[in-house]
Amino acid sequence: MKRKIIVTGDGSKTIQIEEWNEQYHSKHGAVQEAYHVFIKHGLQLFTDTEINLLEIGFGTGLNALITYLEAPKQQLTINYTGVEAYPVEMNEVEQLDYCQQLGAEEMEPVFKQMHQIPWESPNKISDYFTLHKQQKDFKEISETNQFHLIYFDAFGARVQPDLWTEYIFSIMHTALQQGGVLVTYAAKGSVRRAMQAVGFTVERLPGPPGKREMLRAIKN
Repeated sequence: MKRKIIVTGDGSKTIQIEEWNEQYHSKHGAVQEAYHVFIKHGLQLFTDTEINLLEIGFGTGLNALITYLEAPKQQLTINYTGVEAYPVEMNEVEQLDYCQQLGAEEMEPVFKQMHQIPWESPNKISDYFTLHKQQKDFKEISETNQFHLIYFDAFGARVQPDLWTEYIFSIMHTALQQGGVLVTYAAKGSVRRAMQAVGFTVERLPGPPGKREMLRAIKN
């Protein structure tokens, strides 16, 4: 499918799939959305510890990059697993300019490293961040009671409804440790009900710019 780089509402860029009219991040602001959903309402629940983190949709690597930047501030050691069926191309990565947008130009080699390291094995990026990229379908995730936090950043239910079902959220529930947290930008009632049906306790939270609500689910 044809993809192009677009500028979002906060000046940061993302990739758009033209046939779907769907973006990897919010058109209202890619960086704003990532920080609001995944850092503020996810990562910031954890401090001064070691956590296992699963990202559903490694995509552009933006969520991994901002998590890398936040980890030392929160005194976290992070084992970051990013699952992606269709990796983006390096020429696309280079056009996104995320490090410049974040005022962290010195991190450009780290961001490129995230995309260039081999798939299917853990790679230590720093003393506090290990990245394990896995190229596979989300349905193939088989971990049990392993993760403390899941960033659920799949394409929206409008274009990929099969990724927002009880079947998928059951896999997520199994993969999380007791007390583990899943955060997502989505807020549809059908998504919330699918989460609840597999055992999650779900709360609605204020959404990022351009979106009224988002969801956070907890495995009790």
